[in-house]
Amino acid sequence: MSVDHYENFPVASVILPKYLRAPIETIYRFARSADDIADATDLPPDFKRDRLAFFRTELKQIKSDAPPLTPLFSELSILISQYKLPIGLFFQLLDAFEQDLNVKRYENFTRLEEYCANSANPIGRIVLHLFGHTDEEYLIWSDSICTSLQIINFLQDVKDDYDLGRIYLPKDEMDSFGVTEDHIKNRIFDLHWLNFMNFQLDRANRYLDDGSNLYKNLPRRLGIEIKMIVKSGLQVIT
Repeated sequence: MSVDHYENFPVASVILPKYLRAPIETIYRFARSADDIADATDLPPDFKRDRLAFFRTELKQIKSDAPPLTPLFSELSILISQYKLPIGLFFQLLDAFEQDLNVKRYENFTRLEEYCANSANPIGRIVLHLFGHTDEEYLIWSDSICTSLQIINFLQDVKDDYDLGRIYLPKDEMDSFGVTEDHIKNRIFDLHWLNFMNFQLDRANRYLDDGSNLYKNLPRRLGIEIKMIVKSGLQVIT
């Protein structure tokens, strides 16, 4: 089973209330569109930077209560106002997509975790704000789940990311386990790689476990949705 971070965004799920399906779909389109720009192999880097810069300009329009220029951001503006969504979360997502264009390696897990804080955690926080569940402990649990799903996605897409010029694995931990970039490039699945991957999966499992209180404390519909997402992550790492 594959776990893709944006595929785990609860888009139009039948479990969710009907009135939230369209808002969640709009937010998904924003995140997916920006992610696709950053990952596009057929677009020049400067063009991708310009497109993401335009996204940032549109968010600044929303922040200043000025009308955006495009339908997507017009819809987003209405949602941000209606549900009082912190616009900073959307800027964080853009920070991560722009980072994908500039940062290709991560020296340690602290740096990778900082990336997850922008690329993944805002998604969970946005969903919780849509539902009005913004207690600090809920947000912290959500961060743990989202970070775990992002780590799992990194581990599943190691070769694909490498082909894009990126490695989302802590360099110091690779060195510690005797893993090099050749393991990725040449698909070397030796004991060094196996031990390294098990270490990464164990950490992802701990993050999921740390966040499990979220679905246990949320109301039934949202709790079920989050539980299904967590279970999909567990199926990958166990």
